[in-house]
Amino acid sequence: MLYRGASWLFGAALRPMASGDLAERLVLDAPTGGAPAPIWVHGASVGELNSARPVIEMLAAQAPLIVTANSPTGRALALNWGLEARLAPLDVPQALERFLARYQPRVAVTLENELWPNRSALLARAGIRQIVIGARMSDRSARRWARLPWLIGPMLGRIDGLSAQNIGSEERLVALGLPKAALLPRVQLKLLGPARIRPGIPPETRARTILAASTHEGEDDIVLDAFMAARRQVPGLRLIIAPRHPQRGDDVAALIAARGLYPARRSQGADETAPILLADTLGEMGRWYDAAGICITGGSMVPKGGHTPWEPAAHECAILHGPHVSNFAEDYAVLHASQGAEALSMDAGATLARLAGMPGDASRMGIRARALLLKRAGDATPLARTILDAAGIAPGRVKPDINEMQRPPERRQT
Repeated sequence: MLYRGASWLFGAALRPMASGDLAERLVLDAPTGGAPAPIWVHGASVGELNSARPVIEMLAAQAPLIVTANSPTGRALALNWGLEARLAPLDVPQALERFLARYQPRVAVTLENELWPNRSALLARAGIRQIVIGARMSDRSARRWARLPWLIGPMLGRIDGLSAQNIGSEERLVALGLPKAALLPRVQLKLLGPARIRPGIPPETRARTILAASTHEGEDDIVLDAFMAARRQVPGLRLIIAPRHPQRGDDVAALIAARGLYPARRSQGADETAPILLADTLGEMGRWYDAAGICITGGSMVPKGGHTPWEPAAHECAILHGPHVSNFAEDYAVLHASQGAEALSMDAGATLARLAGMPGDASRMGIRARALLLKRAGDATPLARTILDAAGIAPGRVKPDINEMQRPPERRQT
């Protein structure tokens, strides 16, 4: 009651200043959309919306929906997908009441951790179902919320369905007050996008091509030295270096030239047929993953925490990495356990030579990595059906997400 009262006063104080984005967040802007939307999808910003895009697209194919975000960039992203989108209402009673009256949703779908007290209470009071997907709750966050049981308990108790990212989050949310009956099958939203990727037809040179993906300063030297050592053992070995920041292209080209090698540059029209390609452009990483059977993930050879292994896994690359993978420690650990990834040894050249010299081993690594990706991502189709049921919409054939997808053509072994 104290929170509700204070937030109501805050909303009243903001009203005289409402214009532009603030007016939109207070829902004092002029209506720009069409008919009411039975499904309301909310994510904090670009990352959350991008991760849930497969689910959002399934829902949008079946029913009108309104997408909200806390940031203008998130709003712009959803608008760019052709969806009705706006900034989310502030968690003040007046704005929420105006929003619900305008869009009349029957189900509110929240992405990850966006739980708000007034929103939770007003949705329940209006009889609007509440579903959370991609939910996560770390040990640290759970300890903090445990000090506020009067706040987190009622919010979790009102949730009709929740799909967590992992079993640990499930257990912590249940301990904080989520009804066990509300648990839905786990789906890892951030893996749905990579899992939808179908590898392209591999070139004949794929088994002898190494990709250094999204490298940072200090990593190109390591890759080049390892490549040169491996090439002495495996003639015809090829290399693609894709810097994380293409503006580093001139510096990387100089490092390559200093070793007596000639770099062909994508920014000057070269492609993967070049023996040594400097991929100094943006937006083409999928092409390089398809061209290379072995991928060294950048950000892992210097202390940057590493980049995701799941994009190369989607393309059936044999994944190699350095020691710095704290950003994705669990992901790399499960890939190691399934023999879908390997850490570069101190003699990185020997590791590259071994895999390039035994293409069957590298191919099997890539196949195992992709199989693990599909397994861990889960199938979002039942989740979409649950949301449609909660909105009272009898779905047609919901477009399948992962497990029902046709397998890509078998890769040619070289």
